[in-house]
Amino acid sequence: MFWSKWKHITKLDPDRPNDRNLIAKVVGSGTDAVMISGTQRITDKNIKSLVGMLADYDLPRILEPATPDCISYDGVDHVFVPSVMNASDPAFVVGKHKEWVQHYDIRWDMVVPEAYIVLNPDSAVGRLTRANTELSADEVASYALCSEKYFKFPIIYVEYSGTYGDPKIVSAAHDRLDEAVLFYGGGITDREGALEMLGCADTIVVGNVLYDKGFDSFLETVP
Repeated sequence: MFWSKWKHITKLDPDRPNDRNLIAKVVGSGTDAVMISGTQRITDKNIKSLVGMLADYDLPRILEPATPDCISYDGVDHVFVPSVMNASDPAFVVGKHKEWVQHYDIRWDMVVPEAYIVLNPDSAVGRLTRANTELSADEVASYALCSEKYFKFPIIYVEYSGTYGDPKIVSAAHDRLDEAVLFYGGGITDREGALEMLGCADTIVVGNVLYDKGFDSFLETVP
């Protein structure tokens, strides 16, 4: 599992302002990988534009698609496909995945499934998937364990998406896992938050701070 050694992933949103200067600084920051990912207004065009800016770099490039029609294998190393395990809308657990398998040719050698647990009800992904976010630490840990042991997901992703999460909840999920890698994303804006969540999860995913506070603040999150 190549991702098991990663500590820091930078999430680049195709719908946010990106340019070659910013990309060059991100690649040189010490981050372990870049993830091209977003929930709103994600198109084949803006994905390809961002992928093109990354073309000259060796850093691992992950596409995390919002919908099947945005999946492209050109210029990326892997495609991480999320299933939102606590979604009330089953389309985001398996429905869109069925459509993808039914209507598209798939490079299975590039596909890595992720089990998402979305915990911010006000986030775009929380609203879109109608995620049940009112969960106790034990419920989140049980989702994580079920995802690992029953569904065999290699990556479990606790996603607070835009807000800083509860370290006790993240730790509870991590402590139940034996083999799956736990990603955490949401609200990390400084070194203190980055180190705290790295003590609770295997890998942190950082994105919004880059666009909202600038590169210097983002750099503080790189361990």
